Amino acid sequence: MTLNIKHKKKDDFRNDEVQMLGTVDPFRSMERKRLLRNVALGVLVIVVLAGLGYILLKPSAKDDVDGLFETINEHQAAIVPESDSFEGVFTERVDSVVNGHPLVLFIPHGATPRLIVGKPDDSVRYRAVLALQAADIRADNKEILGEFVLDGVQLSRGVSKKGYCAIIDGEISVGVSVSTPSLSSALSGKGYFFRQYPLVDNGVPVDNKPKGKAVRKALCERQGQILVAVSANDETFGDFARTLVSLGVDNAIYLVGGPDAKGWFVAADGTREDFGADTPRQEYENESYLIWE
Repeated sequence: MTLNIKHKKKDDFRNDEVQMLGTVDPFRSMERKRLLRNVALGVLVIVVLAGLGYILLKPSAKDDVDGLFETINEHQAAIVPESDSFEGVFTERVDSVVNGHPLVLFIPHGATPRLIVGKPDDSVRYRAVLALQAADIRADNKEILGEFVLDGVQLSRGVSKKGYCAIIDGEISVGVSVSTPSLSSALSGKGYFFRQYPLVDNGVPVDNKPKGKAVRKALCERQGQILVAVSANDETFGDFARTLVSLGVDNAIYLVGGPDAKGWFVAADGTREDFGADTPRQEYENESYLIWE
C-alpha cells in the first residue's frame, strides 16, 4: 500500500505568514546591536570625562619645582654663619633676602660690647669695629628714654618700652619684659642696660605703636649668636619683625633707625663704612651708642 503524501511548496506560503529563515531572530539581533551601541557610547563619554578631569585637576609639574635663582634669593641668601671661627677684631657683613625683604646683617667678631653716652670721640672711632645708636631720647626734655645703666650707674628710668639689652661681663642678652633681673645684675656688676621697642619675643613677632615706614635696625639674638639686622628698604615695624622671625631670630629689640641714626662698621680689611645720611644734623648730649671694640 502506498502512502500518498503531498509536500507543501515554499511558494504555497500565505502572504500573511512570517518566514523564519536560518537560526537568527532578526528582531533580537537589532535590539542587541542597539544595546551594544548605547553601552559603547556611555563608556566613551565616561572615559572622555575622566580624561578631562585628570587634565584639569592634575598639578602642573612646573608649579612644583623651585626656580634656581628664586631658591638662592629666598633661602641661601638668608643663611647666617653660626660658628665664630674668625680671627681678628672686625665686623662681618652679610647681605641677605628673606621672604622678599632685603636685609644687611652685621656680625661683630673678636670684639667686646659696651654702651657710651655722647658723641663718640676719636679714640672710640679708632677702636670700635661696630657702633649704632642704642636708646632714644625724650622729645620733651632730651633725656635718655627708658631705663639706662652705664657702668653700673642708673642714668634714667622708665619702662614704656618693654624690650631690653643687658651687657654683663662683656656678654649681651636681649629680651622682652617689664621687670628683669638683668637690670639688677647690670647695676651690681657695673654693667650696661637700656630699653627699646621689642621686635621679637621668643620667636614671636611683636607689634608696636608706630605705623610708619623707615630704615629699621635691630639688635638680634639668633641661636645664641648676637647680630645687628638693618633693612635695606623702608619697612614698618610689623613687616620688619616678621622678617626677623623668618630669618630665625629668637629675640630682638629695636635700635634707633632712619637716616639720622649715626654709626659705623669696620670690615676685616679695615674698610670703614658709616651709617646714616651724609648731611649734618643736630647733635644731642644724651645720644647713646652700642659699640663693639
